[in-house]
This record gives sequence, C-alpha cells and structure tokens, in this order.
Amino acid sequence: MTGLLTAAQLEAALRETGARHYHHLHPFHQLLHSGGLSQMQVQAWALNRYYYQSRIPHKDANIIARLPDAASRCIWRQRLVDHDGDDTDEGGIARWLRLAAGIGLDPEYVQSSAGVLPATRFAVDAYVHFVRDRSLLEAVASSLTELFSPNIIATRVAGMLAHYDFVSPDTLSYFNNRLHQAPKDADYALAYVKEHARTAEAQQDVLAALRFKCDVLWAQLDALYSAYVAPGHIPHGAFLASIHAQPAN
Repeated sequence: MTGLLTAAQLEAALRETGARHYHHLHPFHQLLHSGGLSQMQVQAWALNRYYYQSRIPHKDANIIARLPDAASRCIWRQRLVDHDGDDTDEGGIARWLRLAAGIGLDPEYVQSSAGVLPATRFAVDAYVHFVRDRSLLEAVASSLTELFSPNIIATRVAGMLAHYDFVSPDTLSYFNNRLHQAPKDADYALAYVKEHARTAEAQQDVLAALRFKCDVLWAQLDALYSAYVAPGHIPHGAFLASIHAQPAN
C-alpha cells in the first residue's frame, strides 16, 4: 500500500504488522511459555529482558522532551511513573528485579548489566537511539508493540505458572500491572499516530517504525536462542548460572 490510507486502514495495516512480526511468534517464546526451558534459560531471559526494561524510561523521556504541549507530556509522563515508580508504587523496574530474584538471580548483578548479551545491548540501544533521532511521529509509532502485548502476557503468565515450579504469582506480578497499563498506553499512541500521519509518506514511516520495533524485540530473542538454546554459543562474560545465579527464594 503506497497511497494515502484512511485512519481505519492505517490501524488495520499496523495490526497486520504486529500479527506478522511481533515476537510472540519467536521459537524462544514458544519454549518459554510451554515449559521447554531450563531454569538457567529462564534466568538468562529475565536478565537480558531487564536491560530492555531499564532503558524504557530513557526512551520515554526522549519522547516527553519532544512533545510540544503540556497535556501530551502529562499523559506520556505516566509511563515514567509506571516504570520508575513513585511514592505510591514501586514501579515496573522494581517488580522486574523481584522477578529476577524470585527465579534465583542476584538483583545487583542484574542491575549491573554485566551479563547482558552483546546483541541484546546493541538492539536495545538502537531502539533508544531510534526514538531520540527519528521524527516524533516515528518515535511514538515505535511504541505501538503495546497493542499486542496483553495477549502474550496472558499466555506467558499462565504457561510459566503451569510449567515452572520455581515461578510463583508474586514472581510474575510485573505482568499484572502491564495488563492494564499497556492497553491504555497503546490507545493514546494509536490515536496520536492516526491523527498526525497525514500523508502517505508519513504513514509509511509509521509502519516502518513499528516494524523496526518488532525487529528490536525479535533480535533480543534471537540472541537468547543462539546463546542459551542452540547452538549454545555464550559470549565471554555473559551470564552463566554456575557462576552468577543464587538459590531461588
């Protein structure tokens, strides 16, 4: 599609992009949700995913700085609170560290990012740079993977609780909050994109931005699969359970 789309057609094209490219289709996630991973492999996922979680506020702060009006900044600022926390809520990053501790990782080691795979670091940093350097419209559009996250969260929580005896509901509490935060965030970003993508070129930029973000998420799972599933090439200095894990709570 190269002509100007209606708002409804643009939304449909965005949702088709997610259906084809979102990381719920990745073999690593299929293993994670079906109980096909060892505890070490789950730990590697949690540790590497933390690096992504920890950089989300950096990404959102870049967007806030570029939004031209106070009302939009106030709405987007809630994302910082959701991740960083405030006086009334610990925030998603703290809950992710609790997940890491619950499955046998040292939270201080996780926070250090010392064991993160090089490809994870590269992909996540590329996302932050994309949001910083591309247009505001593209930056907002790249967040639209949140349109698809509630379904994968529900599958993940049910699958992990069913298949891993080292996982508990409290361990996975991060995902409970995202079930209502992600749709709210996605609704605002989708409305913004549909309103501001007024040319065919801008609409193609929006679709490319979402595809880029899907690729960022996919690349992280490619790195995990290559290092910890097959062929099992763990880079020097990356996480090894025999060295860096601790007994689960």
